[in-house]
Amino acid sequence: MKADRLLSTLLILQAKRRTTGRELAERLEVSERTVHRDMEALGVAGVPVYASRGAQGGWHLDEDWRTQVPGMDEAELRALLMAQPRTLGDAKLAAAAESALSKLVAAMPEAMRQRAASMRERLYVDATGWRGAAEDVGQLPIVQDAVARDRKLSFCYAGGSIAGSERVVDPLGLIAKGSAWYLYASTKRGFRTFRVSRIANARVLDEPCQRPMDFDLGKAWRASTESFEREWTRYPAVLRMTERTAERLRAWMVVVQDLSDTALWRVEFDCEEHAVFVSLGLGSTVDVVGPKALRERLRAEVRKLARKLSD
Repeated sequence: MKADRLLSTLLILQAKRRTTGRELAERLEVSERTVHRDMEALGVAGVPVYASRGAQGGWHLDEDWRTQVPGMDEAELRALLMAQPRTLGDAKLAAAAESALSKLVAAMPEAMRQRAASMRERLYVDATGWRGAAEDVGQLPIVQDAVARDRKLSFCYAGGSIAGSERVVDPLGLIAKGSAWYLYASTKRGFRTFRVSRIANARVLDEPCQRPMDFDLGKAWRASTESFEREWTRYPAVLRMTERTAERLRAWMVVVQDLSDTALWRVEFDCEEHAVFVSLGLGSTVDVVGPKALRERLRAEVRKLARKLSD
């Protein structure tokens, strides 16, 4: 609805000092012409919205003007409470988020407070994986501080081919993907992504970071993930197995494709070692049809295992 879109436009303009018509069009999923008409409608309604030209131009509100945000409806309240603080994965961050959420709920009308309390009693989020697996995001508050204040960040990173290497980067944003947090940063070698759980000894430096003009974190992350998907080399194999076994592989985040043949499946592993490990683990429930090199590796491993068991 147009009224909802106009309110969304106002909130975006209040959150950002200046926004281009193209940015608004992308955020609201409309054309730039529609954005221009909406701005005219806001001006007619008495909202002091202005347009400025040039490289730093865009739409902006009068600095002294603010609007009161209307109360949340029940759908918005449910969505807010679904974002439980425990999903942050760090005790200190979760405590701060819990405090903020409690303050927000306390400011609601009595009827809405009771509804929120009822919803929270019926929702529990367990942020840990099975068998206690969880991301260590203890460094996240420091990383977040550097991102928020546009300061260079120094840290020790255990990832890739170099373990525990020292890095100094320009932090550009944080991305949450599933239960993992990533830092997107500019380095001497270009843009890089760092998993926060692999960051240690993080330290915010006094030196301001260099942020590219018109940088869009969402676009940068999508381009990064698409590049990763294209360059990620996989190890394909053909296995004979039941559909139930194929479902087990899918649960282990292994790519499985039905070949439309009796019990034959195309499976994509990370590498040959991964294929050997998983195939041995599945035991007699699978028959490796190909490639030939994988079958030979498995035969050799089974012979070794048989000798050990016979000793």
